[in-house]
Amino acid sequence: MARPDKAAAVAELADQFRSSNAAVLTEYRGLTVAQLKQLRRSLGENAQYAVVKNTLTKIAANEAGITSLDDQFTGPTAVAFITGDPVESAKGLRDFAKENPNLIIKGGVLDGKALSADEIKKLADLESREVLLSKLAGAFKGKQSQAASLFQALPSKFVRTAEALRVKLEEQGGAE
Repeated sequence: MARPDKAAAVAELADQFRSSNAAVLTEYRGLTVAQLKQLRRSLGENAQYAVVKNTLTKIAANEAGITSLDDQFTGPTAVAFITGDPVESAKGLRDFAKENPNLIIKGGVLDGKALSADEIKKLADLESREVLLSKLAGAFKGKQSQAASLFQALPSKFVRTAEALRVKLEEQGGAE
């Protein structure tokens, strides 16, 4: 391959590293083309899975400011560039790796922070961003309802106490 082609490939990979929320490195040795196609589908629509050359990808990652992955560029390597929810793609990788032990998750990077293979598996165990946000919204709504009922209870308790006091005073006034 000519030098300008390599420079273009490095520039494209560096752009993918910069524009991605996360990138996961895998070893795909022993997987068939059909299995790789199935893996690409299981990652979701917000991820791109590409078989890459280690040397060029290492240079591109360094250009993008990612140096924590340098030791993982060995053997046949493929990168999942994730632009959407990283949890969804991590689940896809984890589930595919369970069914196909030839896929080995090496590690990755999430928002500039290096992740080990175990951390990526922990990420896959999280619920999706939408589920977590809806749980958070539900918790806020519950707290607002509690506060509203508390604020509503104080005036009504005051009114009931005042009414009870009025009735008691009337009874005392009538008994004399």
